[in-house]
This record gives sequence, structure tokens and C-alpha cells, in this order.
Amino acid sequence: MSVTEIKEAVGKLSSVELAEVSAYIAKIEAKEWDAQIDADFAPGGRLASVIEEVKADYKAGRTRDLP
Repeated sequence: MSVTEIKEAVGKLSSVELAEVSAYIAKIEAKEWDAQIDADFAPGGRLASVIEEVKADYKAGRTRDLP
């Protein structure tokens, strides 16, 4: 099925069905986002150095509580 066919089918959905499909897509997007964040902050990930910097700042006492 092509994207065009999917768009046409979505256009024919009732508001209840559209809400169900929207919730389903949002759930998939959230899972993908979580997986990307986990990968980015994992050892060797593109943001792993940020975590190490934060840990070093905390250990050195260069942090403060949020208001």
C-alpha cells in the first residue's frame, strides 16, 4: 500500500476511527523517540559525553537544586 493510498483511506475514516489511528501513530512515534534518546545517551552514543560532563559537575559540587 502506498502513502497516497493510506492518505486516501485516512480521509474516509470517521472521527472515532481517526482518533484511534492517531493514538496508534503517536504510540509508535513515542517508542521511536525513546529508543533514539536511549541510543544517544548510551555509552558511545552521540550525547554520552554530556552525561559524563554532568556527572563530573555533580561530583565536583558545581550543581544546585532547582527552585
